[in-house]
Amino acid sequence: MGHLYEALIQKGIATFKDDEKLEKGKPIRPELLEAIKESKFAIVILSENYASSTWCLDELANIIHCKKEMEMIVLPIFHHVDPLNVRKQMGTFAQAFVKHEEKENKERVEKWRDALTQVGNLAGWHLKNTRSEIEDIKDIVGKISLNLKYDAFQYITKDLVGIYSRMVELESCLVVGSNDVRFIGIWGMGGMGKTTLARVVYYMVSKKFEACSFIENVREMETNLTIKDEYDGALKIMNKVRHKRILFVLDDVDKLKQLKMLAREHHAFGSSSRIIITTRDKHVLEACAVDEIYEFQGLNYKDALQLFCLKAFKKEHVPNDYLELSKDFIKYAAGLPLALEILGSFLFGKSTTEWKSALERLKEYPNIEILHVLQISFDGLHYTEKEIFLHIACFFNHDMKDHVVEILDSLGLYPNVGLKELSNKSLLKIMYNNVVWMHDLLEETGKNIVRQD
Repeated sequence: MGHLYEALIQKGIATFKDDEKLEKGKPIRPELLEAIKESKFAIVILSENYASSTWCLDELANIIHCKKEMEMIVLPIFHHVDPLNVRKQMGTFAQAFVKHEEKENKERVEKWRDALTQVGNLAGWHLKNTRSEIEDIKDIVGKISLNLKYDAFQYITKDLVGIYSRMVELESCLVVGSNDVRFIGIWGMGGMGKTTLARVVYYMVSKKFEACSFIENVREMETNLTIKDEYDGALKIMNKVRHKRILFVLDDVDKLKQLKMLAREHHAFGSSSRIIITTRDKHVLEACAVDEIYEFQGLNYKDALQLFCLKAFKKEHVPNDYLELSKDFIKYAAGLPLALEILGSFLFGKSTTEWKSALERLKEYPNIEILHVLQISFDGLHYTEKEIFLHIACFFNHDMKDHVVEILDSLGLYPNVGLKELSNKSLLKIMYNNVVWMHDLLEETGKNIVRQD
């Protein structure tokens, strides 16, 4: 029990252990009952003389009650005891009950028998001296960790539509367990959910590292950093993490200088470390020589519909009279999770007449909250890049690249370098057929900036 307890604690699993001797005739302490009630798991170690203790039997009866009422997971360890003897109360268990039946009331004894029968029927571990205790403990801790990981995933991904496949893909990029240090970039336009994905994966794999850190909004925090300069900052971090296996997330990076301050080079981190960087600017990742870039795509129609429904109706299906209107809003959002969440939440509880009015209004007055997030990328552009962005948004979206370059070049806007920068910053794409493509909401953002000017 002592070794198992230490292994659970070292794994970061909050564990309550009660090994105090109970005075004969005393009831189970209230704090023990409360600890059992609040636990997700109960590990019951059934030894040869387990049934001789009325205290252990009372505790087990309470655990079985919690299993029935609160879905507690009970994991029995049959410590050199045949599970059949526990289930049928045979051997030393039978001998113990002969004495109990002489002294205890029938109802209490029957409760103990029922508890032993139930725990004896549960899947657990039968320890027989066939392998080392270390291997047994590793199995037990591993099973609990796996269950907790699944529960944590269910909790933190609640209402996060389309996250599972992305999580699997990103986790694959990390190659957790290999000895090399890996830098992984998550790249995509604003409002896609890059931070959410990074946070989910961070939470899921963090227990595999010696130290973890998640720095949010690096772009906004840069001016508040107390590090004297980028070299001093890199040196401080190297001194702290050089020999540690760490998981380090830098969220919303928009300048290479920020990476030099916080995550300068691979050799600054201990073996098997993983550094995840989220950004709207692909060039930042390329200049930093990341090992892999995960491009964040918009939601497909099925996932977009599910997310929109969860926000607009608090359920997964669209009422028939809202179906066509829902399709119009989903088309408007064009796979952008941020837009689907904001619009769906705004429309919740409103009539179809109000939905129609809101859709017409969007055509003339786009949602400011959505545009604000998207305009962040625009605000950081060079003057000529801003002009190119606005020209494409207003006139040339979906035009052939050669035609767009010719016109922009005649305006002295240096389109070859400008289009590349806009592409790096997720503000447009040059499609396979050489067509210039800009997300509909980015197009709306550009037009709104022109209207304001």
